[in-house]
Amino acid sequence: MEDRTGQAGQAGATAILGFDPGDPAFRADPYAHYRTLRAAGQPLHRTDVGLRVTASHELCERILRDPRFGHRPSGGRMWRDMPARHRSFLTMDPPDHTRLRRLVSKAFTPRLVERLRPRVEELVDTLLRPLSGEVDLIATLAYPLPVIVISEMLGVPAEDRDLFKGWSDSLARGLDPDFLLPEAEIAQRDAARDEFAEYFRVLAAKRRAEPRDDLLSALVGVSDGGDVLSEQELLATCILLLVAGHETTVNLIGNGALALLRDPAQLRVFRERPDNARAAVEELLRFDPPVQLTLRSALEDVDLDGTLVERGKLVLLLTGAANRDPAVFDDPDRLDLLRYADGRDTPKHLSFGHGAHFCLGAPLARLEGRVALGKLFERDVALAAGDLVYRDNLVLRGLRDLPVVIRA
Repeated sequence: MEDRTGQAGQAGATAILGFDPGDPAFRADPYAHYRTLRAAGQPLHRTDVGLRVTASHELCERILRDPRFGHRPSGGRMWRDMPARHRSFLTMDPPDHTRLRRLVSKAFTPRLVERLRPRVEELVDTLLRPLSGEVDLIATLAYPLPVIVISEMLGVPAEDRDLFKGWSDSLARGLDPDFLLPEAEIAQRDAARDEFAEYFRVLAAKRRAEPRDDLLSALVGVSDGGDVLSEQELLATCILLLVAGHETTVNLIGNGALALLRDPAQLRVFRERPDNARAAVEELLRFDPPVQLTLRSALEDVDLDGTLVERGKLVLLLTGAANRDPAVFDDPDRLDLLRYADGRDTPKHLSFGHGAHFCLGAPLARLEGRVALGKLFERDVALAAGDLVYRDNLVLRGLRDLPVVIRA
């Protein structure tokens, strides 16, 4: 099942996943494939090599909160062992995950996020002010906003932000399973992790000597009954927060803006109901989520509605498909910005996961999405002519660029 060369190719990837993630048609509209998969009538599908795949909202949600499923059993994986120095709590199981998340949560509180609102608004205004004519919305707004925010939170000097672009791109691509990646990209990802870690090692030493009012200083000094982050844990956590802290939001802003620009009626709702911004962003997250899937391994033999998933075997959770499950959402392929409005009993989407691994940065991503899209569409914006190209990631879904025309 493992492909240690990283060169499975189209046929190999299709055999493993049940679809070709490199197909331009799939990248442009994975939801058409998800509908076909769901039409087969089996909540838990089995691919040619034995991988279990589900597009069911109920099953995805159940597995995500089931402690019998996790990340790192012995054997049966489709990715290689990650060196301990690179492993963040994102890919750990309890009790390690519980301990590290608790320590990090002490420094990453909703109160801290809410304090950022004026700064996020100021940054969006600054980024939007010079935009006129045809511009790339990814390069001018969706990418720089979350990078600046998370960099400032961590205490990264402004002059160092440009260092992160290449590292982050390599690490984002590296979120995909190894069997999809050429050896060169795996090596590039691993080198980026090492360079990133060395950068934060030096910066953390400075914060130990001279603490500041930033997240890195808080992480250096965080304590819970005498428990502290080791240097390896600290470095892996910093890398996770910086990469996850902006990659998801880049795609939230880009995918959300595109969905609104393609649907004039819903864009009118968005503009005319600023009081509905919170619910609107939840629907945009459901409709075209930044994260499309996740993997879980059975930590023991598990019976799922009569199907045995043996210890060490993987289940591919298509959370992007689950967000459009007609068994859960009415008219799921339609964008409805009032779907999550007050008074509506709409099931939660799975765009930030569920259970113990629910995204720690969800409040920040939501805040940035609301502010960025709200202020963007106070202006006259239209899609520019030309084809849209999506990035090569499978786990993450986002545009390489988003050409728009902004009129004064």
